[in-house]
Amino acid sequence: MASVWQGRGPLAWLLLPLGGLFFLVVALRRWAYRFGLFRLEHLPVPVIVVGNIIAGGAGKTPLTLWLAQRLVAAGRKPGIVSRGYGRDGNEIGKVGAGATAQDCGDEPLLLARRSGCPVYVGADRAAAARAMLAAHPECDLILCDDGLQHYRLHRDVEIAVIDRRGLMNGWPQPAGPLREPASRLASVDALVLNETVNAPVEGVPAFAMRLAGQQFYCLGDPRSTCAAGDLVGLALHAVAGIGAPQRFFDHLAGLGLKCSPHAFPDHHRYGAGDLDFHGDAILMTEKDALKCAGLSTLPIWVLPVDAVVEPDLARHVLDILEKKTDGSAPA
Repeated sequence: MASVWQGRGPLAWLLLPLGGLFFLVVALRRWAYRFGLFRLEHLPVPVIVVGNIIAGGAGKTPLTLWLAQRLVAAGRKPGIVSRGYGRDGNEIGKVGAGATAQDCGDEPLLLARRSGCPVYVGADRAAAARAMLAAHPECDLILCDDGLQHYRLHRDVEIAVIDRRGLMNGWPQPAGPLREPASRLASVDALVLNETVNAPVEGVPAFAMRLAGQQFYCLGDPRSTCAAGDLVGLALHAVAGIGAPQRFFDHLAGLGLKCSPHAFPDHHRYGAGDLDFHGDAILMTEKDALKCAGLSTLPIWVLPVDAVVEPDLARHVLDILEKKTDGSAPA
């Protein structure tokens, strides 16, 4: 649907009545939680939600990882909760040692491996968080990856991520990409602008984000690494099954690499036929690499990326939590 959402063409207009109905349901659901018709789940520790209002990835998972690392550095002990999109089954569980993307979802697996924090998955984020707190009572706050619309879970801080696609045609699903009206952004505690400078609303603290990464590692032997310069001149294939594949391809181009791009749907489950390329090597994201071991005879080089966020979003979050703890702001 991404091509439809780029503009307000005939198909988008045709789908607009359904979009209006979708927004009506969204508004009624939020109203029901706000006025107590649906029960909110309050946890004994603060909850920080990272999400967005458009369908597809905007950089939520790298931001969640960055925030977890900064909070740990500040002396906090966060746990991470995620839906676990794309996994088999719906049960609540911990992302443990030996877990696969099929078990828990690709993004939670990446978060668990890189953050060092406990990560639990479950469609019911509140129940998943309670299970984590029971098993890890040392956790003093919860990070919820992609939970902006999960209103059942009471949250203390809301962070919305906007990438360079912006709000596209600005219409509700399925006529456009919006999960909620653009006005929803005015109520969050922070806007993170991922590779864009255009904030859709004014009056909300905004933070700039970009993804940085230059060093590759070999999927078959992570101890083997190379720089982008080592790959120049090779016949390269770039694979990305993320929310915005072009962002990865542009990143590689910025490193001076010429690649044949291969975009796949977000959370794609790869098979051997997907990577049946002729050339010298395949380049892919860490998220994709979690599902591609042993699927190609070509060397697979993986590019880890880290979020760079300015100014200090972690300090902003901690300030909000401190004010609520002191009682100078409503909980």
